[in-house]
Amino acid sequence: MNFLHDALTLLHFVGFAALFGGFFTQLKAKEPVVNAAMLHGALTQLLTGVLLVGLASGVKDDDFTVDNTKIGVKLVVVLVITVLVFVHRKRPSISRGLLMGIGGLTLLNAVIAVFWH
Repeated sequence: MNFLHDALTLLHFVGFAALFGGFFTQLKAKEPVVNAAMLHGALTQLLTGVLLVGLASGVKDDDFTVDNTKIGVKLVVVLVITVLVFVHRKRPSISRGLLMGIGGLTLLNAVIAVFWH
């Protein structure tokens, strides 16, 4: 069980790196686009996040409880990111505001993960 949790956590970090890295590569572009890294990163974050919560919910441990409010907020944020990325993935370009929104929401999700206790 520990190995599965560690593997999913690693994949979750890889998804974040792909999503945030894909965002960063578009910052200098004259006409930013939703690139493959952003799409695959968002989908990886969503899938591994849900699997991690399911795995944690199935563990019976008196010292650990799943914070359902935090998980709910993070789920909504990653769903918004995924929908934005998926809907705009085939457009020839996206607005700078949309790009910053995707990057900001991605950073917000990381901030929630780290600082919400």
